[in-house]
Amino acid sequence: MMRLSKRMSELGLCSRREADEWIEQGWVKVDGVKVDTLGAKVHAEQKIDVMPAARADQAKQVTILLHKPVGYVSGQPEDDYKPAAVLINPANQWELDESGRRFHPFNLRALAPAGRLDIDSTGLLVMTQDGRIAKQLIGEKSEIDKEYLVRVSYNGHETDVEAHFPAEQLERLRFGLELDEQPLKPAQVEWQNGEQLRFVLREGKKRQIRRMCELVGLEVVGLKRIRIGQVVLGNLPAGKWRYLLPSETF
Repeated sequence: MMRLSKRMSELGLCSRREADEWIEQGWVKVDGVKVDTLGAKVHAEQKIDVMPAARADQAKQVTILLHKPVGYVSGQPEDDYKPAAVLINPANQWELDESGRRFHPFNLRALAPAGRLDIDSTGLLVMTQDGRIAKQLIGEKSEIDKEYLVRVSYNGHETDVEAHFPAEQLERLRFGLELDEQPLKPAQVEWQNGEQLRFVLREGKKRQIRRMCELVGLEVVGLKRIRIGQVVLGNLPAGKWRYLLPSETF
C-alpha cells in the first residue's frame, strides 16, 4: 500500500501538495467512496476519482514564462539579491502576451520556479502553480531538454574562440566529464558562431554549464537559456513575462 497523495501524483492527477488539499476538501473518491483523511493509504489497483471541483481548481492554475535578467535569483532571496518572482506584476506583463489573461494576485499563490537559472545567467525561467508541470520539468524522471547559448573566451581569446579551442576538448564537453563525482549525461554542444556555443542538456546540476566549461579551460562570458522542451523564449524581452498558452506544451 502507499499514501493516496503519492499514488495520485504517480498517476499524474496532481502534485502531492495538491492531492493533500483535495483530500482535505473532500474532492477525492477511492472505489467510489469519498476519502477526506490525510495519510490515507491505497492499493495500486484501486480506482481513484476526483470531483469536478478539483478539476476546476486545477484549471485556475497558471504557468508563467519569464525572461530573467542578470541579478535576480530563481528561488528564495539570498545575499540581498531579489527573487525573480518580484518581476511577476502587472507592469511587467509582455504587451504581446497572446493568452488574453491579465495579471491577478491569485497568480502568485504557490507560484514556484520549475528549475533554476543562475543569478548571472539570463533567459527562459518557468514559474508555475501546476505540480504536474513542475514534475515534468524537474522531476527525477524528467527527459525535457533545455537549450542554452553560451558566450565564451579561451586562453585570453575573446574573438574567434572556435579557431583556438581544441576539437578534442569540444568532444569532452559532449561526453566524458564528471561533476560531483558523477558522470554527466551526453550533451549536444556545437559552435553557434566563433564566440558562442550552443548547449542542449537533459539534466540541471548547479551551475552545470559554467563548471563544464571550467573543466576544459573555457571561461563563460554570458549564458542565456532560449528553450525548455518545445517552449522557446522567442522575442520575450528581458524582465518581461507572459502566460503559457493552452496550445503550448513542454
